[in-house]
Amino acid sequence: MEVTLFFLRWIHFLAGITWIGILYYFNFVQTPFFAETEAAVRTGAIQKLVPRALWWFRWGAMFTFLAGILMYLIELHRTGGAVFFTQQYGAAITLGGLIGTMMFLNVWMVIWPNQQTVIASANQVAGGGQALPAAAGAARRAALTSRTNVVFSIPMLFFMGAARHYPSLVNPSSGGHGIFWLLCLIILAALEYNALVGTQGATKKPLDSVSGALWAGFILTGVFYFLTLVLLG
Repeated sequence: MEVTLFFLRWIHFLAGITWIGILYYFNFVQTPFFAETEAAVRTGAIQKLVPRALWWFRWGAMFTFLAGILMYLIELHRTGGAVFFTQQYGAAITLGGLIGTMMFLNVWMVIWPNQQTVIASANQVAGGGQALPAAAGAARRAALTSRTNVVFSIPMLFFMGAARHYPSLVNPSSGGHGIFWLLCLIILAALEYNALVGTQGATKKPLDSVSGALWAGFILTGVFYFLTLVLLG
């Protein structure tokens, strides 16, 4: 079992670095570049560069998720039942894993389908046709969801790291577990709702900029950390 867990962790780390690295590339490098470059260059990049990056992006997310969920189920089985969620490792890794799962679903169910529309539109324009009417909206939805994943990635990495390397973060005898999970779910649901139906670009909003997304991620981490100390510490 230890050998199995080791190789699952290795796959999880390797795929996760690939996934999150490309997420940061899209948001910190590619998006600002596209905003400053000419339309012809942008169209060529969407045709030839973006599909390659998206392939590694979505499959990195897939293998990160699959390895992570297998490790989680193994550890849950070894610990035995509900007590897992009150212990240091179980509480921290469950919050980190929940955020990671939301990010994974965003990749496959929001970002990738919308990016397919953007790529199809760019191909049509390059062939002499008109841009697809849905392309602009699809690009905005993919961009906002991608920025939301940047926000999510910061507390996700904090709590996944804390699961093994911050042993005093959670007190198993604390009585605040129920309210802790209720508040975390409400916060995450509100942010995800904004990613799915919110607007971006019409007026200046925090997630319209890289710095805004980073600050939002650090603030979200601080909020979850505060809740952990107050309710689980």
